[in-house]
Amino acid sequence: MMDRLDGIERDYAELEASLGDPDIVGDQNKLRDASRLYKQMTPIVQCIRTIRETQGNAEAARELMEQTVGDERDLFREELASAEAELESLEAELKMLLLPRDANDGKNVIVEIRGAEGGEEANLFAADLLEMYRAYAANQGWKCETLSLDFSPLGGINQVVILMSGDLAWTYMKFEGGPHRVQRVPVTESQGRVHTSSATVTVMPEAEEVDVFIDEKDLDIDIYRSSGAGGQHVNTTDSAVRITHRPTGVVVAMQDERSQLQNKARAMQVLRTRIMKLRQEEHDAEASAQRKAQTGGGGRSEKIRTYNYKDNRLTDHRIGLTLYKLQDILSGNLLEVSQALISDERSRQLAGEK
Repeated sequence: MMDRLDGIERDYAELEASLGDPDIVGDQNKLRDASRLYKQMTPIVQCIRTIRETQGNAEAARELMEQTVGDERDLFREELASAEAELESLEAELKMLLLPRDANDGKNVIVEIRGAEGGEEANLFAADLLEMYRAYAANQGWKCETLSLDFSPLGGINQVVILMSGDLAWTYMKFEGGPHRVQRVPVTESQGRVHTSSATVTVMPEAEEVDVFIDEKDLDIDIYRSSGAGGQHVNTTDSAVRITHRPTGVVVAMQDERSQLQNKARAMQVLRTRIMKLRQEEHDAEASAQRKAQTGGGGRSEKIRTYNYKDNRLTDHRIGLTLYKLQDILSGNLLEVSQALISDERSRQLAGEK
């Protein structure tokens, strides 16, 4: 084990030195990857160094205890017990830090939200989820950008695509993918009856150009006139873009930006991400199962989470977590739920190792 820790510290020192290497600094992709790895390794190395320091304290207390008597001996015995307890805690923390990392940690996230079963009420719930995630991003200091937004007749959302940018965006948001069920009295309900509706959330790590190569020859690009709200400019300018990737059949349409070039850039951004997700699923059975679990059929009986307005209750069915502070969570305070899901994932990883 100590040899492994020595190796980690050596790798970290080499990585730290490489961040000043002109070959790394001059290559954006290499610098990004090295910086990302450096951030991931820093807490591990800090924990290792604290363990070494605590081991030294424990050894010193043990030696002094053996050389003294009476009250002084008791004092060093207490110091030894305290150092050993701290070591036990640090070693447990290091074990968690050394668990296999998600390859997408540190990446930005593209989130798609759609109203599913429940008619316009499902679309209104999709809009509530969008506001919840926007507030969550603000609370975490992430940047949240709307890439595409399609409103429904009563102000709900048929579909929205957002980009969340932040070091921990994928770490926390990856658990949000799946059917979300809501139980409440809809604004369209005249008799006060509780309805059950659903919206689907799909979460994907943003694909960078280096991650996915797309041959322009494989693309069909259609330019057309934007529709919907947006003023005279939208109605008179052919700025909307639809891109079809023939080999995979993936289609992305964008019309929210004012210029054709901006819409094309947005569409390519989402296209790369969807294709990367598709390729991961095709080559990884586990990822494929996860995708199916995320999208499901959008039905009321399929859900990862239930939002019950009457009881102010949120239940995450994957880990059996129930919290009676739904309104607080909807206002963006979702961290407690995310941390519980992370803890569950790590516990399952540890069990798998054993």
